[in-house]
Amino acid sequence: MKGLQQFVYGILSSKKKKTLVIVLTAVAFFASLLMFPSKLVLAKMLPGKSDNTFSVYVDTPTGSSVEQTNMVSQCIIDILKEEKEVMNLELFLGQGIPLDYAGLVKGASMKRTENVAEISVNLTDKHSRNEPSFLMVQRLRPVVKQKCLPIVKGTNIKFIEQPAGPPTLASIVLEVHGDNLDKVRDISMKAAQILEKTEGLVDVDVMADEIFDKYELVPDKEKIARSGLSVKQVNNILYLAFEGMVIAHKNSKNVPDQIPMFLVLEKESKSLASSNEDALRSKLSSLNLMNLKGMMVPLSEVVMLRKVKSNPMIMHKDLSRMVNVIAETDMVSQVYPLLEARDVMIETFSKDYDIEKAGFTTYMFDLYLTDKKTGEKFLLRWDGEMKVTLDTFRDLGGAFISALVLIFLLLVIYYKSFAISGIILLGSFLSLIGVIVGHWAANLFTNETFFLTATSLIGFIALMGISSRNSLLLIDFAKSLMECQGMEKKEAIAVATATRAKPIALTAVAIILGSALLASDPVFGGLGVALISGTVAAVFVSLLFVPVLMHNAKAMDFDVADHCDMDNISITK
Repeated sequence: MKGLQQFVYGILSSKKKKTLVIVLTAVAFFASLLMFPSKLVLAKMLPGKSDNTFSVYVDTPTGSSVEQTNMVSQCIIDILKEEKEVMNLELFLGQGIPLDYAGLVKGASMKRTENVAEISVNLTDKHSRNEPSFLMVQRLRPVVKQKCLPIVKGTNIKFIEQPAGPPTLASIVLEVHGDNLDKVRDISMKAAQILEKTEGLVDVDVMADEIFDKYELVPDKEKIARSGLSVKQVNNILYLAFEGMVIAHKNSKNVPDQIPMFLVLEKESKSLASSNEDALRSKLSSLNLMNLKGMMVPLSEVVMLRKVKSNPMIMHKDLSRMVNVIAETDMVSQVYPLLEARDVMIETFSKDYDIEKAGFTTYMFDLYLTDKKTGEKFLLRWDGEMKVTLDTFRDLGGAFISALVLIFLLLVIYYKSFAISGIILLGSFLSLIGVIVGHWAANLFTNETFFLTATSLIGFIALMGISSRNSLLLIDFAKSLMECQGMEKKEAIAVATATRAKPIALTAVAIILGSALLASDPVFGGLGVALISGTVAAVFVSLLFVPVLMHNAKAMDFDVADHCDMDNISITK
């Protein structure tokens, strides 16, 4: 350690070298921060999770038949069956799959229409696969969409992975609030088009029913009465023909309750040749009812056809009408696509609306739109995993600031000096350089993007105590040398640095070895990398940067004390 002592002493003896250390440290700190806007390091709530299953959601246009939905689903299944890692598939046509972790908030349990389907895909064990499930989804998504989307125009196919953290409706959710439902839908459609063109976003969908034409069958009571029929007869045959109904019950000794007997026309008989009014009238003409006189009356004679628009589902949140526009991220951070899409939306909507940005609040990315002609107000609110990410980073940031304040107050109480406490705190904070650079280096050696996640911030907060301990060792030992041996300040700092370098290095090695197992974990890898790289940076900061600050600080000028505990002082020879 004699060489390190001379090296540190040489730095402290030269004003240029001290300035160089401070400048290089400052440059390294700001360069590491620039890795975020330059996208060398990307932030995300949690990375992709490799699991043994994923799901595929199929949404054909509202009003589509179950046959059309099945055609799209079978196309997807045919592609997935070619994957050797796929063990089995199960199709749930017209309904959602049994509730899983991802479906908790995605509304899978509420699906009960012919235009929806969900496919559950089970894979081989993740520990025996070379390809994680999230990379498999990323690879299969464009293949499936290219082949299966054209089967039914307007179909939406979404690949749903099991989340590594709290489940959300989607990675990015845009809530469009407003009282005018037509304009809300129009804004939602334009927003969806912008999201589709944004790089890094996939599976864009507007969670609103399409408005389509449909025919209402209205019994003509006057014609029914003249034909010697009853309204009940007409209603019953309509239900029997197209929906089916219970006409009787059967008793069985093996079943405690009555067994309903359900009657409906066979599939070929009730289906229409085409989706127009003539085909429907032809079908009604083929259905006859017998009146009281024994005469057969065609159903088309006593039923009126009325062409109307469908009634879309209306969604509310916080007593406000809204439509959700959702999108998933394709192995990228949510922050950058959101900011890019938000800027395009501001430019697009500013032609027809006055736009006001939200302040620095919980909903800092929200946009308030006011129609220039009518004065109607609309709100574009961002939610989903992006919101969870912001909340988590905000809370962890608050925890980090609280840790800094508490550490600083404890140090002030102990040293009775703001300057010395500030030196220790600054040295601890600079371990952030290693955390950021470590994630950049880890990204070079992984197939997928290595994100700076919430667990990475937890690791950085934990590093504060470790880094503070390094500086405490140096300051206390240098103080003892100056007070008890009357050693010159510069020499005392150099000796303290050389003497305490070994315990600091041994502590760092222990942390690195203990964190190595975490570094390979898909979820807690950020914690491991933060502890490893942050510890390495903390060692260099403690042994080079902190001694320079100690030498420049007047608070480190100690006089020789009358009483010293010489037994606790050991100097490396």
